[in-house]
Amino acid sequence: MKLEEILAIDSIETNVEVKDKNELLRRMVDLAVATGKVIDKDGAFKDILEREKLMSTGIGKGIALPHAKTNSVNDTVGAFVILKETVDFESLDGERVKLAFMLLGREANVGLHLRILSKISRILDDDGNRGEICGMVNGAEVIEFFRKSDENE
Repeated sequence: MKLEEILAIDSIETNVEVKDKNELLRRMVDLAVATGKVIDKDGAFKDILEREKLMSTGIGKGIALPHAKTNSVNDTVGAFVILKETVDFESLDGERVKLAFMLLGREANVGLHLRILSKISRILDDDGNRGEICGMVNGAEVIEFFRKSDENE
């Protein structure tokens, strides 16, 4: 599955201001809801919080990949945020987060879920890619970036 298939213009925001991790997660669930693929907003948020209780999805280098396998969605959906100011996400390396990609997938689709997380992680782990993304000002630029990244895989 291509990243552009799970992201929509409505599920991407740039220059986002939030005060903490919880507000960021809630904002990202709202973005996912805007796609029409979330059938239970409260359930999706609860599942994201439950996953965060296991271990932070702040993977380092200013990146967070909050994700959950949930039946609160009717299809795999992503949301992407570029923060105006970094936020503490209890990341594994202690770094504050600037970029966050949320993935919500059906419980029955574990393999797809893991492949998408792996792809996002590879793309965002690259210093050049992160620098390019941080300069983007709208969802169309972000979607085009991920479309090109998919082509290069």
